[in-house]
Amino acid sequence: MQEEIITSILNRHDTLALLPTGGGKSLCFQVPALLMDGICLVVSPLIALMKDQVENLKRKGITAVALHSGMSRAEIDRLLDNCINDHVKFLYISPERLQTELFQARVKQMNISLLAVDEAHCISQWGYDFRPPYLQIASLRELFPDVPVLALTATATPQVKDDIMDKLEFRKKFQVFQRTFARNNISMVVRKAEHKEKKLLEVLQKVVGSSIVYVRSRKATTDIAELLNQKNIPATVYHAGLNFQQRSQHQDDWLKGKCRTMVATNAFGMGIDKPDVRIVTHMDIPENLEAYYQEAGRAGRDGKRSFAVVIWNEADLDVLATKVKQTHPEIPYLKTVYQALANYFQLAVGSAEGESYDFDLHDFSERFGFHVYEVYGALKKLEEEGLIQFNESFYSPSHVSLLMERGALYEFQVAHEKFDPIIKMLLRLYGAQLFTEFVKISEVQLAKGLKITYDELKSTLLHLHELKVLIYQSVIDNPQVTFVLPRQDADHLPLSLERLKARKRLAEDKMEAMKNFITSTHRCRMNLILDYFGEQSWENCGICDVCVARKKKNNQTEVAEVQHEILSLLAEGPLTIEELETRINPADADMFVDIIRELVDSGQLEYDEVWKLRVTKD
Repeated sequence: MQEEIITSILNRHDTLALLPTGGGKSLCFQVPALLMDGICLVVSPLIALMKDQVENLKRKGITAVALHSGMSRAEIDRLLDNCINDHVKFLYISPERLQTELFQARVKQMNISLLAVDEAHCISQWGYDFRPPYLQIASLRELFPDVPVLALTATATPQVKDDIMDKLEFRKKFQVFQRTFARNNISMVVRKAEHKEKKLLEVLQKVVGSSIVYVRSRKATTDIAELLNQKNIPATVYHAGLNFQQRSQHQDDWLKGKCRTMVATNAFGMGIDKPDVRIVTHMDIPENLEAYYQEAGRAGRDGKRSFAVVIWNEADLDVLATKVKQTHPEIPYLKTVYQALANYFQLAVGSAEGESYDFDLHDFSERFGFHVYEVYGALKKLEEEGLIQFNESFYSPSHVSLLMERGALYEFQVAHEKFDPIIKMLLRLYGAQLFTEFVKISEVQLAKGLKITYDELKSTLLHLHELKVLIYQSVIDNPQVTFVLPRQDADHLPLSLERLKARKRLAEDKMEAMKNFITSTHRCRMNLILDYFGEQSWENCGICDVCVARKKKNNQTEVAEVQHEILSLLAEGPLTIEELETRINPADADMFVDIIRELVDSGQLEYDEVWKLRVTKD
């Protein structure tokens, strides 16, 4: 539906587009923006995704910048000036930055052509990731009443869809485009197992190809990756505790097929476009169907048969309930954590608006005697209430921009001979763009070229920064806490008790819907998903575990024949599932795999050390 959405924008209609994960949402605003005069303002809560899109646009010769937490006032000042002077085509901004005086004063001077709102469900308190700063977007409509708005999301219930259009003040003649939530090539499977790791090994042996395994904790990523590697299933890990280089390397190894399986927390996946993921497995029950659908939807983007598997046991239901409770702490606890943050950073009331600080969650929790998971829930709730922003994994490379014009810079070089070599080296390596934008630099390369130490180079750049010759921001690779509002008096935090209670009830309702999804044994799983998102379907998918079980029940004779063939062939010697399937050539491949699973579960078959199937030895 990209063409229809683009046409709607070019006809200046407010537009809501619901496209699944991997559905090409960014193209829907990038193409019309390039055909229109002025700047496209893109609101997005995902800093990593903003940075990726900005870099992708720059590689195509399109000017784009991003404003987000972790940037200095001087950086923001320069970038906003460039937007006013028509040097920029796309301005990506985090919702928290919309409220700042600096942005509010400058945006009035910009020629805005299109307002794109990514992850638009964040504007609705009925959505699963509500962010109050999104509510500020409507104020931009007062400044630019004729500018069309494009709201984009992958997941929204009917209530959330209506709320998005209401909160963004859609005008008459708006248009809504929605792709079906059905993924006809993904077989959704739920397996209840006491030994979940053993079941995971079986699942990964049955399905060949690239895979993602989602777990809840960083430790679990390491433990499961080690187990998979021991069983000759190449695996790597991804979580917010890794530094940027580690995350990039592990992601690259997986994308290029150097390792088959990515074991990750939910920090992984946003913006990843790998078409041939054959299986996504959840080892813990997701908190809601929106999160599950997005993560499961990373399988099978090439349209080929793929699997989304949840492996669970009874204990996981208690863990899920505890997790939901931790993410909705009581107001006194929120006040206590907020006061501790103020003490941790030594902030006075009224200070620190828009300021970002390196943050070590474990050190903070230990220092104040908190439980890490409870603190994490409180930070996310304080973020949801618009007080702070918490980024678990934040990376920004070193970058430089010259403040002086060419003439003044030349005079400075003549008057300060000791700085002349480094300025010449910067100009030779990075060119004239240093005068108009921020350029990524390599301190190692610069120091080598100047034949000085890394520390000497860094000291010189900081000196030039203090002299206001240039702006120098050294690399950041730590979690960050940003104070969206000035530091408040903890006893009088602007928290909405009514909203907090409503959000908790909503989270509990979403948890119940998720529990119903995994415990249901009588209804097509894809139909359960469609029903949740307000889409009716009278046709079963035919490929989920419930549909396959129903077909087996209706075809008992065929099942018995396939079971007999499997046991007879394996009596002659061990075979892989692929070899067995080739020999039998079953009419229904899903049913065939399910029959093998049942034979393994019942103890009639087992896997040997090289993952071939054999008849179980007495």
